[in-house]
Amino acid sequence: MSNNLLNSATPANSANSANSANSANSATKTAVVTGAGSGIGRAVALALTGAGWSVALAGRRPEPLTGTAALAGEHARVITVPTDVSRPEEVDALFSSVRESFGRLDLLFNNAGTFGPGGVPVEDLAYDDWRTVVDVNLTGAFLCAQAAYRQMKEQDPQGGRIINNGSVSAHAPRPHSVAYTATKHALTGLTKSLSLDGRPYRIACGQIDIGNAATEMTERMRTGILQANGELAVEPVMAAADVARTVVHMAELPLEANVQFATVLATAMPYVGRG
Repeated sequence: MSNNLLNSATPANSANSANSANSANSATKTAVVTGAGSGIGRAVALALTGAGWSVALAGRRPEPLTGTAALAGEHARVITVPTDVSRPEEVDALFSSVRESFGRLDLLFNNAGTFGPGGVPVEDLAYDDWRTVVDVNLTGAFLCAQAAYRQMKEQDPQGGRIINNGSVSAHAPRPHSVAYTATKHALTGLTKSLSLDGRPYRIACGQIDIGNAATEMTERMRTGILQANGELAVEPVMAAADVARTVVHMAELPLEANVQFATVLATAMPYVGRG
């Protein structure tokens, strides 16, 4: 199946192709990847399609999603669904599209996120900037997890998996990152609560904490980024594909097993120890 057959969030445009896909690929697992237009989200989406998954690509901007679908290849089973995860009605539309296109949901990779304005001290951070980071990183993750949870609970066979993209900032902050760090710590609480509440319904939830994957968000690390001691230092990065392989491993475990927390980071980054 080509991504051109399943590339619309409008049910009227995709229903016939989706029905054919459901009958021909009833055993294929389905995933939703948020923030799928670039970086970690794109890498994970491509790794999942490469492993035979059907994938709903979600993100705010249609053009990058189309780019990810094109990279997946003409035989990939994908739909692109432009989505602002901080808006409940758009999250509802995303998961409705998944039901109509693929029939079930086996995985949500909760990846959409924003760092917010970089290098802003606590006392200067604008309220609107704080709210933007919280709305995307925390509220958006909750809304997507809630929608996935409902679908996984109600579908037959019951169950599925949610993987939240934390960050090594869920353990230790960088300077001037109060909004991002606070939301990533909160995401760990979301992961634990979802993991506990999902037990009766075969819903597994884990978290991957990533350090210095080479994406647009980490470009500053290649030229010098502020350290805790006030100095600027270049930091090593790793390929986003290395993270994606870990996510696929977590995703393909049987629901009787769960990676609760995984940390994947550039080996020599200044995180473990004291720099």
